[in-house]
Amino acid sequence: MQSYTIGQAARLLGVSPDTARRWADAGRVATHRDEAGRRLIDGRALAAFSVEVGQGTHSDEEEPYTSARNAFPGIVTAVTLGDVAAQVEIQAGPHRLVSLLTREAVEELGLEVGMQATARVKSTSVHVDRA
Repeated sequence: MQSYTIGQAARLLGVSPDTARRWADAGRVATHRDEAGRRLIDGRALAAFSVEVGQGTHSDEEEPYTSARNAFPGIVTAVTLGDVAAQVEIQAGPHRLVSLLTREAVEELGLEVGMQATARVKSTSVHVDRA
């Protein structure tokens, strides 16, 4: 069975290595040490934990009520405003999401580079929630 380092697991989960380390320290995911002393996470344990994280069963923050299930929390990396439309880019872990929405919606949400936001994907639409 393949094992993953804390850094590799963090990349796969879309979080920082510090977050993955804190989760391991808190016992949320089991680790073991290799012959070099590095902490590793068993592949099966990581797969189960990633499903748990994806379902939000241990969410530290209350999620807004929504029917869109595919949520990608991340950080706004670009906002391009036109006269009527706008383009917002969000980096969510290893995923870069681009959403086209109205300029009015971007202004109402107060979206700007560097702030947290969640892209919600439903069918062919990407919805953006301000974090």
